[in-house]
Amino acid sequence: MEEYILKIRKINDKAILPNYAHEGDAGLDLYAVEGLVLNPGERGLVHTGIQIELPRNTEAQIRPRSGLALKNGITTLNSPGTIDEGYRGEIGVILINHSQEVFKVDQGMKIAQMVIKPVFKVNVVEETELSNSERSERGFGSSGIR
Repeated sequence: MEEYILKIRKINDKAILPNYAHEGDAGLDLYAVEGLVLNPGERGLVHTGIQIELPRNTEAQIRPRSGLALKNGITTLNSPGTIDEGYRGEIGVILINHSQEVFKVDQGMKIAQMVIKPVFKVNVVEETELSNSERSERGFGSSGIR
């Protein structure tokens, strides 16, 4: 299996490098570099204090942490958020509080996970007809699941 390198630059002394909590995990844990208070229904940007350089032809997807969502009603907006290969700014995570309680993000808290995925480049070609499929144009709910 090919090894990919994710280059990381700390831009804050309090930053914690992303890491896998367990062998076989898909997501690298991301950590808050500062505290933030989220009132019920409020959203806010949480800084991580890091910048990244992704491997060629990849993206980083920012995803919620299931424990924060289940226990506290905290999730990420724009999920999964995409970090493009060429972005070199600080990684920020948009959190929202869906609970009825105030939620405090502490410095050093695990706030999200980052999954590195391949990106396939395509050539866009305009056509006048597309091939038929079993699903065709049936959209939401077309599989019969209620």
